[in-house]
Amino acid sequence: MKTTTRFLSVTAAALALVSLTACVAPPPAYTTSYPYQAPPRTYEAPRSYMEYGRVANIEVIRTETPGTGTGGGGAIAGGVVGGVLGNQIGHGGGRAAATALGLVGGALLGNSIEANNNRPRVSESYRISVQTDNGAYRAFDVASPGDLRIGDRVRIDNGQISRY
Repeated sequence: MKTTTRFLSVTAAALALVSLTACVAPPPAYTTSYPYQAPPRTYEAPRSYMEYGRVANIEVIRTETPGTGTGGGGAIAGGVVGGVLGNQIGHGGGRAAATALGLVGGALLGNSIEANNNRPRVSESYRISVQTDNGAYRAFDVASPGDLRIGDRVRIDNGQISRY
């Protein structure tokens, strides 16, 4: 009897010690290899920089993100949902057949949905090249060229291009 209680108390003490040591974390180590300097408190208003030029070229840029394919998650989820729904139909042998049919149909449908969501995506954007009045070329990537055409006179105001 004494051996059992002694064993239990030693075991309880050991478990308490292990669980308390799990709570101890080393203190964070802060390293400062350079002195901290606060940024200056002066505010300078952004300067408006305007350029003029002509549209030299407009090209379509197509980007394609690769698809990831199917991982099986859609088939599993679809199979579970289809099996549950199929189990609600009929009774006896008909219920088992409906469950199996729902399982297979749901798995196929779930796999198809997952493949559609993970398919490769193609997007188009436009790169508008502008030759500025000082002879330099600047390029702008935009979602749509709007009403700009090659040869149009444009104004570049803080990185925004517009017809002039």
